[in-house]
Amino acid sequence: MTSRKTVNNTKKTATKKTATKNKSVLKDEEKDEGKDKGKGKGKLLNDIEFEPNLTPQEVLQKGSFGGTYWRPIKYKNKIYKDQHLKYKFGLDDSVLTLEWDKYDKKINKYGVKVGQTFEEWLEKDWISDHDPYGWFQWYCNYHSGRRCSDDERQMKRWAGLAGKNGRFKKWLVTLIIKKDGNWNDVSISPKIRQTLLHWGYELTKKDFDEEVKSRKSK
Repeated sequence: MTSRKTVNNTKKTATKKTATKNKSVLKDEEKDEGKDKGKGKGKLLNDIEFEPNLTPQEVLQKGSFGGTYWRPIKYKNKIYKDQHLKYKFGLDDSVLTLEWDKYDKKINKYGVKVGQTFEEWLEKDWISDHDPYGWFQWYCNYHSGRRCSDDERQMKRWAGLAGKNGRFKKWLVTLIIKKDGNWNDVSISPKIRQTLLHWGYELTKKDFDEEVKSRKSK
């Protein structure tokens, strides 16, 4: 599927943040996500860059989370299951509800395993009551039209990872340049590409060219 969609009609210009070049980005792929929790409370939502180029359905159709994202979970003594049914993804449970220990990297578009366990997310306090399954569940709900008090935090997490100055996006461009490769050479850092996919983004030629141009102008 090649369609690209913008999901937030209220978004404006991106916040200007300097991305930290982090060569251990894969190991720490979500280490910094929880650090911005509670920060930037004075900012308006439409000041935050939030431009995924994939819908939640496209993320799953392309192959993500090793098929495990919508597995049953326990959060605050409540069991959650079959949560994916409300979104009508049109996909079989075999690519949505596998247990974590059954994670199947062959399901993933880039054929690699990335991500951390739900238990690790809980330990690091990344989960909110709004969306017990985490960021992607939030994105599904946001894309469906829900608005909540957690929107700002989740948008900022996306911007810090996949936005104009997002560290994963910038590091992927850096690796492509270092290897003198093409923007769409999937052999260059499939783990970063898979992680970005989980966050509703895939690198485009336009974004790659713009990033390269911005570096040359400095």
